[in-house]
Amino acid sequence: MDAVNHTPDTPAGPAGLTHLRQDGTAQMVDVSEKAVTTREATATATVRSTSEVLALLGAGELPKGDALAVARVAGIMAAKKTPELIPLCHPLPISKVTVDFELGTDSVGILATVKTRGVTGVEMEALTAASVAALSVYDMIKAVDKHAVLDGIRVLSKSGGKSGSWDVSGNSRPEAGA
Repeated sequence: MDAVNHTPDTPAGPAGLTHLRQDGTAQMVDVSEKAVTTREATATATVRSTSEVLALLGAGELPKGDALAVARVAGIMAAKKTPELIPLCHPLPISKVTVDFELGTDSVGILATVKTRGVTGVEMEALTAASVAALSVYDMIKAVDKHAVLDGIRVLSKSGGKSGSWDVSGNSRPEAGA
């Protein structure tokens, strides 16, 4: 292998960045020494539209059919495909994915929760599930509202691992035995 294209793995690159080697090239973080713990993350996304469209969405009467059923399956599938979409993301043995919806008068909130028993967290999988579910809702409603807006994509909570648990309310606690 050409020495220009290969540098041995290092714990952290410039400025302590774990996904960079000392020479600044990308690397997948070595998680082989991390403890296996139960890890869970919940992420959210919001699709904003008109009250008329939300009424159709809730009744399953959109021209393309039951958007929420399609979006739920799309979100679950997306969580499982995260390492194929996000560079340097570790493939994980996902044990559970849920995608739920909260219909409002002018928006639908999406909650995606992903769980694993592994050596690294599932925040990226939860974010991917929520994002793709939101994209699927948009795809299903665009025939009646091309101006729908996706926003508010973020992690709401995580648990497991050395860094402990936290949620957006500011609650934080270390994990036992992690």
